[in-house]
Amino acid sequence: MSTPFFPQQVIARKRDGRVLMDAEIAAFVRGATDGSWADYQLSAMLMAIFLRGMNTAETVALTKAMMNSGVVADLSSVQVPKVDKHSTGGVGDKVSLHLAPMVAACGVAVPMISGRGLGHTGGTLDKLESIPGFRVGLSLEEYRERVESTGCALIGQTKELAPADKKLYALRDVTATVECLPLICASIMCKKLAEGIDALVLDVKFGRGAFMKTLPDARALAQAMVDIGNAMGKPTRALLTAMDQPLGRAVGNALEVAESIACLRGEGPADLMEVTYALGAEMLCLAKVSGDVKEGEARLREVVASGAALKKMKEIVAAQGGDARVCDAPDEVLPQAKHVRELKAERAGWVQEVVALDVALAALQLGAGRVRAEDAVDPAVGFTRLVKVGERVEAGAVLACIHANDTARLETAAAILGEAIVTGDGPVTPEPLIAERIG
Repeated sequence: MSTPFFPQQVIARKRDGRVLMDAEIAAFVRGATDGSWADYQLSAMLMAIFLRGMNTAETVALTKAMMNSGVVADLSSVQVPKVDKHSTGGVGDKVSLHLAPMVAACGVAVPMISGRGLGHTGGTLDKLESIPGFRVGLSLEEYRERVESTGCALIGQTKELAPADKKLYALRDVTATVECLPLICASIMCKKLAEGIDALVLDVKFGRGAFMKTLPDARALAQAMVDIGNAMGKPTRALLTAMDQPLGRAVGNALEVAESIACLRGEGPADLMEVTYALGAEMLCLAKVSGDVKEGEARLREVVASGAALKKMKEIVAAQGGDARVCDAPDEVLPQAKHVRELKAERAGWVQEVVALDVALAALQLGAGRVRAEDAVDPAVGFTRLVKVGERVEAGAVLACIHANDTARLETAAAILGEAIVTGDGPVTPEPLIAERIG
């Protein structure tokens, strides 16, 4: 019989800057899961971790305990390598929607459990649910069956997976302990490692539209998560990618689905495809179906050019109850906004900035995202044809198209978007999209 650890003992040791034993960390997580620790004790522990930090071994132990607080998906019946990709979130980041079928078309299974949007970042689940009939609320058994049959499943977190994370995240949100590296890493990695994957690729974003505003902060987060994944026997790599302007030319749930389908047809925006190919190539390398990233990118380009990636997307949509015609005629299947207005340039010049955070706030005004978790999302609204930094525009040229269902909201969003897109006299060169690779 193991020695019991009283909550106040564990809290005091971390408060005093001590390194916790695995058993103490397990007791904390068990207390969050079974209710044996009161909310005020859990909150005190979270603040102690926030103030005192955790070393790599403690963070690995925390991640492992949170992962094992529920069911770890068993995908042993899937005979091909299983690799997922996770993004820390950004504006216009719809990469998962087309990357998953591209990688699956190369013979690698992609079990992907995603989240909803909150605040300025969009959620993969909200985007998928703009496809009529698409079910993200699959059971773990349905999840396993879809991965087996189509090589991919795109679902939301089930109640069986990492229940401790749901409890602890809710407390972090109201105790000012969200911005804590060990807690962020454990929260992300416990869910990803509970999916039943063999390896993981991370897209860690930095910039004004990202959670991590600076490259050093993003590097620290990426390195910590890579260390956790590798320590737990799941090869993990990370790319640090810029998020100062939106990714691609569309922002908004259904509009981003349409852009992802364009990517699968070989018609995606250059910046979006650059990030997609880079992440996908890393996934194929970790799966050992490509010898290096150059070969991996070539394979991805091949499945797009041949139509195999688009065919795989149709299979995935149909398998999860969605209208697969979306892959052939997205404008006929996806919800459409009542009003579409062009935002035009008042003068000629070069695009200096497209401020990602302000674009996201403008989209929130239209109803494309959530301020509170319980808010409803309008799948049809958002922006298309967004200009990119470094492009030359003439007076009267279209800077973006605004899709809205409410004229008052349209006016507010247009004013915000007009400020977010900055033009000037001199040409500018955008910063590189992919800054570093870790792992």
